[in-house]
Amino acid sequence: MTRVSNPAEGRSVFQCAVRLLERVPYWLLAIPLRLAVATIFWNSAMTKLANWDAALELFRDEYRLPVLPPDVAAHITVSIELSMPVLLVLGLGVRPAALVLLGMTSVIEIFVYPQAWPTHIQWAAMLLILLCRGAGALSLDHLIRERRWRDASPEGVRPQRDER
Repeated sequence: MTRVSNPAEGRSVFQCAVRLLERVPYWLLAIPLRLAVATIFWNSAMTKLANWDAALELFRDEYRLPVLPPDVAAHITVSIELSMPVLLVLGLGVRPAALVLLGMTSVIEIFVYPQAWPTHIQWAAMLLILLCRGAGALSLDHLIRERRWRDASPEGVRPQRDER
């Protein structure tokens, strides 16, 4: 096994690399997650809006969602696909937005394209991370939470939190 040049350390290059990677803060990882998921759903909305008649036809003939009439389902879908990506990019209400998009992904997987599970599981994995961990420190959610802590705490004292 290759060793680091400092034998006193006694750590391998691999161990050092792992430690370095483990120090990457969560907020830095959350940015590409938020942008990737936002792009997926935003692009879907843009495709539907580019040819609304074709989108309605898809909802009528191919998607065939239970319970909802095709035109209602199309409007709801596009509304979600336009609003949730904006929230993700801004880092505002990321957990609720992730939950809504996770629900939408589940509907797509169960009722529309069950054979596309490899793609949907990737979306779900990204959304679950955002749902469980939130937007990260570079977000409006974090800014709002920090302001609330500051306003609620005596003399601006706030508890220490791990922002990995």
